[in-house]
Amino acid sequence: HRRLSIIDLSPAGAQPMASHCGRYIIAFNGEIYNHLALRDELTAMGAAPVWRGNSDTETLLAAVTHWGLRGALRRSHGMFALALWDRQAQRVHLARDRMGEKPLYVAWLDNGWAFGSELKALLAVPGFEARLCRDAVAAFLTYGYVPETHCIFQHVQKVPPGQMMTLSRGQATPSTEAYETFGELLDRGLAARASGERATLNDLEATLGQVVEEQMLSDVPLGCFLSGGIDSSLVAALMQSRSTQPVRTFAIGFSEARFNEAPHAAAVARHLGTEHTEFILSEQDALEVITDLSKVYDEPFADSSQIPTALLCREAHSSVTVALTGDGGDEVFGGYNRHVIGPRLLSRLQRVPRSLRRSAGRIVSACAPAITPENGWPRRIASRLRLPVTALDKAAKIAPHLGDIDDLPALYQHFSRGIHDSEVLMQDAITVPAPDPAFPVGGAEWMMAMDSVTYLPGDILVKVDRAAMAASLETRAPFLDSRVVTAAWGLPLEMKIADGTGKQVLRSLLDRYVPRDLIDRPKQGFAIPLDRWLRGE
Repeated sequence: HRRLSIIDLSPAGAQPMASHCGRYIIAFNGEIYNHLALRDELTAMGAAPVWRGNSDTETLLAAVTHWGLRGALRRSHGMFALALWDRQAQRVHLARDRMGEKPLYVAWLDNGWAFGSELKALLAVPGFEARLCRDAVAAFLTYGYVPETHCIFQHVQKVPPGQMMTLSRGQATPSTEAYETFGELLDRGLAARASGERATLNDLEATLGQVVEEQMLSDVPLGCFLSGGIDSSLVAALMQSRSTQPVRTFAIGFSEARFNEAPHAAAVARHLGTEHTEFILSEQDALEVITDLSKVYDEPFADSSQIPTALLCREAHSSVTVALTGDGGDEVFGGYNRHVIGPRLLSRLQRVPRSLRRSAGRIVSACAPAITPENGWPRRIASRLRLPVTALDKAAKIAPHLGDIDDLPALYQHFSRGIHDSEVLMQDAITVPAPDPAFPVGGAEWMMAMDSVTYLPGDILVKVDRAAMAASLETRAPFLDSRVVTAAWGLPLEMKIADGTGKQVLRSLLDRYVPRDLIDRPKQGFAIPLDRWLRGE
C-alpha cells in the first residue's frame, strides 16, 4: 500500500491496518468525510475501541467491526476503493464508492486473483498477461474513453460503483452485492419529490454547506479549483464562508481568448477574497506534459482536457495537498447543453420527415470544414448568438445522423459518441452496444441519469483522479456526496432546467455569494484549442 497521507500523518494512520479485534485487515484509498460523526456514534453506543489515532481508516474498521461492511459503507460519506481481508471467513471484500470517484481493478489469473487501484499494480503481478481486449478497444474508439463496463486488458474488470465484490478461498467466481448505488439515490430523491417533501433553496444550501465543511477536514494544506463557472465558484464561496482565512484557489487559462476562462475565475476570486493563483498553459507546456499522459491514465483516454487538468494538478500541488472541485455539478443538476436542448431538439426532429433531415444534415456537414481557426466567421456568428464555444463542433458531429434519430436514447448516443462507425478505425470492428439502464425518468432527467452512470465515472472522474494522484494531490467533489445527489433528485426538473438554461437552483444559490454578472455567460466546459494545436507543433 502506498499512502498519500491526508488525515493523521502519524504512524497510527499507516496501512495496511488491522482492526482492534484482529479479525480484519484493510487497504483503503480515499476519504470518509463524516468519520468524526461515526466515531461519536460508536462512542455513544459503547462500541468504540480505545482509539490509536485520528485516521478515518481506523474509524472505518471500527464501523465494520460493529455494523458489518455493508452497514458501515451505507453510513459512510466519502470516496474510496478498499480491500478488506476477513481472517475469520478467509475471504477478501473489494468495495468502491457510490459514484465511482476512486478506481478499483480486479484481474483473473490462472491461480487466483489480483486487485489494485492502478493497472500498473497488476502489470507487476507474476502471471498477469497484458493482452488487449478488442471489445474495450472498440468502446474506446466509440466514446473516447474505456467505459466502466470494460477494461483495456483481457480478464480484468472494474468493481462497479456502489458495490462490493467478495473473493473467497476455493470459490471459482466472485460474488457481487450492492450496498448503495446511484439508482438507489435517484429512487430515494424521486420518492421524496413524490411525497411532497420538496427541498427548498435553504435546505440545499444547508446540505451542500455541511458537505463542504466535512470535506475541508484535512491535516495538510487545502484549496479549491476555480474556473469561474457556476459549480467551482459555488464550492469556493461555501469554503470561504466557512474559513477564517482566505481559501487558496487555483485556475488555469490559455493564451487564446476563445478558450480562456482565467479572467472570469480571477474576478470571482477577487469578489470572494480568496488567495488566488493563475497558470497560463502554453503550447510548450502541452507538448511537455503529453509524454507523461500514458503513465498517468494507464488506459487509453481521449478527453483533451486531460492536458490542462494534469498541469493544473501539478501546479496546485506546489501549494496544497487537497483541492475541492466542482465535478458532478453538471450531471447532478442538469448543466450540460444536451440536457437543455436535447428534448427540444428531439421534439422538433420528430416532426420533420427523414428525407428532409438527411438533406439538412448533408448541408451542415458540407459547411463544417469552413469552421477553422483561420476562417473564424462561423465562430464569430455563434459568439454573437451567445452559443457555447463547442456548439458548432457538436452540430457538425450530429449532422450526418439527423435522419437516424427517432428517440431519446438514439439522440443521447449521438451526443455522447465520438465516432459512430468504428470500422473507420478498426478492422473487423465490433459494434458497441449502447447501455440501457432502466431509469424511472424521461427527457432531460433520463440524460442526466445516463451521464451519471456512464460519462461521469468513465471520463470526468477518471480525468481528474488520475491527474491528481499522479501529482500526489487529492481532489474532493462535494456535488457527488450521496446526500447532495439525493437532494438534487428530490428537486423538480424546473428547479434545475428552465428558460433554456441548466443548473437554475445552483445559480440561485450562487446569487447569495457572487453577483450574477460575474457568472452569466454561455457554458464553455474545460475545452482547449485542440484544432490549432494539432495543426501546429
